[in-house]
Amino acid sequence: MRHRKSGVKLNRTSSHRDAMFRNMVTSLFKHDRIRTTDVKAKELRRWADHMVTLAKRGDLHALRQALAVIREKAVVHKLFAEAPERFANVSGGYTRIVKIGTRPGDSAPVSMIELTGEKPAAPAKESK
Repeated sequence: MRHRKSGVKLNRTSSHRDAMFRNMVTSLFKHDRIRTTDVKAKELRRWADHMVTLAKRGDLHALRQALAVIREKAVVHKLFAEAPERFANVSGGYTRIVKIGTRPGDSAPVSMIELTGEKPAAPAKESK
């Protein structure tokens, strides 16, 4: 029985599964949305929400914990710069999963997972 065991196995070893979700969460924060299967999107939501919570905390320990998961240092710094303003009003639900159909090769259900909240506006360039 697998009572009270969180996470999905996805027919992978634990090291493969961890590496896959680390890559996926890095891509999600880099591009703001990615396309994947429904089951992977639902599991990725747990990882991404935890990273946003760390970024909202914003201290050094949270930064180091995020760097241990997210593969690219620039993505972590972008997340820690944007998340406190972008998700200031909400205390959860930082991602949205939208079902978009099936994959042509194997008919697997495919979803798009994206970050919610409005993007912080880029500073306007001053004209001379």
